[in-house]
Amino acid sequence: MTKLAAILIGLIALLHIYIAWFGIFQWETQGPIAFPDLPRDLFEPTRAMAANQGVYNALLAAGLIWTLCIKNALWQKRIATCFLLFVAAAGILGGYRVSPDVAIAQAGPAVIALLLLWLPVLRRD
Repeated sequence: MTKLAAILIGLIALLHIYIAWFGIFQWETQGPIAFPDLPRDLFEPTRAMAANQGVYNALLAAGLIWTLCIKNALWQKRIATCFLLFVAAAGILGGYRVSPDVAIAQAGPAVIALLLLWLPVLRRD
């Protein structure tokens, strides 16, 4: 894995740690600020849903961090690909169902990281 791909994977993991923290711990307090178009009374009844989504994001982050610890290059690439595809799929669905900004912020970096992993022209391993 190139250093650039590893750095991007680390940044994507950090993003998902933040999303997890937000969904699990800050949904009711910071949610109305981050999503001002939503009614304020929506955040309390959706607390459990946001926390559940936060757990999924924490698991994505954990998988991405795990890839940075794998010593075998082939398995590192395979596991990174798996978790980056999960992130890209979630980002594409979020872009379709929520806002195109979700696809740009979430799927975009994952697709770039996948390209860095798989395009031989971009690799200098």
